[in-house]
Amino acid sequence: MRILVVGAGAVGGYFGGRLAEAGRDVTFLVRERRRQELKERGLVIRSVHGDWREAVSTVVSGEAADPFDLVLLAVKAYYLEASIRDLEPYIGEETRILPLLNGVIHLDRLREVFGEERVLGGLCFIETTLNAQGEVEQYSERHDLFYGALTDGQQKWLHRLDETFAGVRAEVRRSDDIRREVWKKYLFIATFSGITSLMGSAIGPVRETASGLASLSRLFSDIVTAASVREPELVPSLREEVWRTLVELEPSMKSSMLRDMEKGTAVEVDHLHGSLLDLTGPDTDLSLLRAVVARLKVYETVRRMDK
Repeated sequence: MRILVVGAGAVGGYFGGRLAEAGRDVTFLVRERRRQELKERGLVIRSVHGDWREAVSTVVSGEAADPFDLVLLAVKAYYLEASIRDLEPYIGEETRILPLLNGVIHLDRLREVFGEERVLGGLCFIETTLNAQGEVEQYSERHDLFYGALTDGQQKWLHRLDETFAGVRAEVRRSDDIRREVWKKYLFIATFSGITSLMGSAIGPVRETASGLASLSRLFSDIVTAASVREPELVPSLREEVWRTLVELEPSMKSSMLRDMEKGTAVEVDHLHGSLLDLTGPDTDLSLLRAVVARLKVYETVRRMDK
């Protein structure tokens, strides 16, 4: 199977690198600057699960290449539209796209452009970032990737993914209900990224004070309320499971959004938290969720002014 990984950043670099490490035919679709970094140093993974460094194949947008069998889409949400444009020459009749973005609205957009049969369900749980040298750093025990079918017609295709991911140095699992897994991740990551970004802290100190824990609970409640507008039969059933995950996280864990803020880079406020507000009316009482959106919008404004 020929695999195109869109993005060689923290997530794409990690899972794409693990696929290449396992001997899979992997090419990275990257910008010219990232290509030069990879040419000079190779793709470098520094991980609690073992380090890896190797030269990798790359292509930049517009370069000729035959259509790929699988596209692993691992970019930040604010690059989604640019990635769609870059991808189109490499999509064939039998290509399948496995997106690892947070949230859900990217699925609607990808299915609109490429057709619903081409877009699989996917998500990942991983704490990772790029360091100043362009190396992928991965910090915690979780390096999980889930995939599954969003339509009945995709079921027969999944055995190819089973074979592709076999033996890869990551926790990769097929889900028989990937829609549920996607929404469970959305509730978790919107709350985790929201509270750590709002407080400017890892999750442990937030939970250790009564006011911090109350704020975490209130934000989670706001997010469940908003998400239930779109998925009224699914989201409430996930509440207890997601909350348990939030209170059991390692105290030192930070969201990738907070790490992005610490580095002064862009955040996914519109895709994650803004899209939840868009599901509800202005009179819905979602004060903590609105505070998170306001905090992130201010951060983005200051970041642009400082450029």
